[in-house]
Amino acid sequence: MDMRRLHALLALLAVAVVTTSIFWVSLSYFQSEERTKAQGRLSLFRSTVLAELERFSHLTYVLARDPFVIETAQGAGTEGLNRRFAAFARQSGLDAIYLMRRDGLTIAASNSGQPGSFVGQDYSFRPYYLDAIAGQQGRFYGIGATTGLPGYFIADAVRDGAGAVIGVVAIKLDLSKLEASWSEAGEQVFLANRAGVVLLSSTPEWRYRALRALSPDQQQAIRRSRQFPGQPLEPLDWTPLEGARAQIGGVPRIHLTANDLPHGWELHYFASDDRAVARSLLVAAVVPILAALVLIFSQLRRTNRIGAALQRSVAEEAQLRQANERLAVEIEERKLAERQLKRTQGELERASRLAALGQLAASVTHELGQPLAAIRNHLAAAEMSNGISQKVAPRISALVDRMEGITRQLKFFARTDNEGFREVDLRQAMQAALELIEPNIQQVEAEVTLEAPDEPVVVRGDQLRLEQVMTNLLRNAMDALDDSNERRLLVRIGMAARTGWFELRDSGHGLGDATLSDLQEPFFTTRESGRGMGLGLAISGNIVKEHHGRITARNAQAGGAVFRVEIPLAHAEEEEAAE
Repeated sequence: MDMRRLHALLALLAVAVVTTSIFWVSLSYFQSEERTKAQGRLSLFRSTVLAELERFSHLTYVLARDPFVIETAQGAGTEGLNRRFAAFARQSGLDAIYLMRRDGLTIAASNSGQPGSFVGQDYSFRPYYLDAIAGQQGRFYGIGATTGLPGYFIADAVRDGAGAVIGVVAIKLDLSKLEASWSEAGEQVFLANRAGVVLLSSTPEWRYRALRALSPDQQQAIRRSRQFPGQPLEPLDWTPLEGARAQIGGVPRIHLTANDLPHGWELHYFASDDRAVARSLLVAAVVPILAALVLIFSQLRRTNRIGAALQRSVAEEAQLRQANERLAVEIEERKLAERQLKRTQGELERASRLAALGQLAASVTHELGQPLAAIRNHLAAAEMSNGISQKVAPRISALVDRMEGITRQLKFFARTDNEGFREVDLRQAMQAALELIEPNIQQVEAEVTLEAPDEPVVVRGDQLRLEQVMTNLLRNAMDALDDSNERRLLVRIGMAARTGWFELRDSGHGLGDATLSDLQEPFFTTRESGRGMGLGLAISGNIVKEHHGRITARNAQAGGAVFRVEIPLAHAEEEEAAE
């Protein structure tokens, strides 16, 4: 074998090694991207499952204290309660609401008089009934013993005036909408209970399959509670693999699990990595193409050298001209590469902001969604039982609407226009914010002093968003006072020549070494874990900037922190526009 063939063989071998290495490196990178996307989808599905389980968690507690329910459990007629249950189940979208006597016999239900009615059925064998009779809220997922349809059951004990248990009120939720949403989105998801039995699945064939062999005790508990009547609970065709992967139905998939759900449930999410393989192949294909281009280029240079040897004088001039042309091309390519790099950097920055915004929306929606649903349930139940003043109900409803409005504001977190601005009195906005956090003030037992002028301090802006800034700063002050021996907060409102301002001075622990820039960074927080997400000042700073104002923070000399917000007065903006 001559040297030329040996060099060609070595070159081909080098190209093959480099191509293979780039393929595996690219595959690892793109698979990591796919796992990150899958983790985001899993987090979203986990949030929806939690929201669905907790949406009516307080309803049975409220119903158990309803005078109509208590009177019926004590022996009153059931017709009125049947109609009441039916109307409420229809309005709230529940599968059923029903009342059982202490012995487990159902005496009133929202489906009374219908085929498959719960009335007259004995559910004393169900775990949710046994937990409720024992004084705890009962929760259970299983196939309905009467209807044959699966559902999630929640129950609470009904007590008389002396506190004795006289019955159990329960609700049934249909969770099949979760399955439908998973299936329509083309996802592969299933929810399994503590024993490893699949309860909900985007693929119907996986439902009521067992992830692992059931122990005799588990089988006995399932039979005793009649949780899955008529289901063989056969093993699921799947095998967990290393590196966050699993094989299901004979097909390898990315596999992620959320195991921090109630009742020891686990949410399993499967994603394909075919896209990662395809992208890796495309990247690896670039190497042979580049090698071919290098080979062609080297052959061209060799041909040019041969021609230069034949006509040296002409070739030298041609080479000089070609060198100039190549230099011009390289300069243009370098400029083009620099422009592409700048565009890429801009796209990465926008993608980072969008990612932060997505995390913010998911977090706040999850944090506020469940308490708002619980408040609405309490308010609806209280209005049904005439247990709340007609003056107080609209006020509570308005507060819930305000909180939902704040959640909707997240969709406009990056908005910088002043659409919808109008004149706002900072005194009224601060009063509304103080009323909103009154429970926090009472919990901390803080002494709050408000100093405001007699005349209005009118700025131009969005009242709801300005109240959101005040609420965030007031809550931060309450958190700072919670760990302080001296719990005082001074709130001052005033105006200068062209600006209206408000200032909060607390006696807490102060800012420490943190700067305002640090505090306004999304997800930066000085609180301990679990006390906040570090988003309040980031949102507040953005809102103040939209209002052409500024926010400052400093440590007070006597201890604590001082936050000051300045917004241009309404007449000042009008004067500037006139000028």
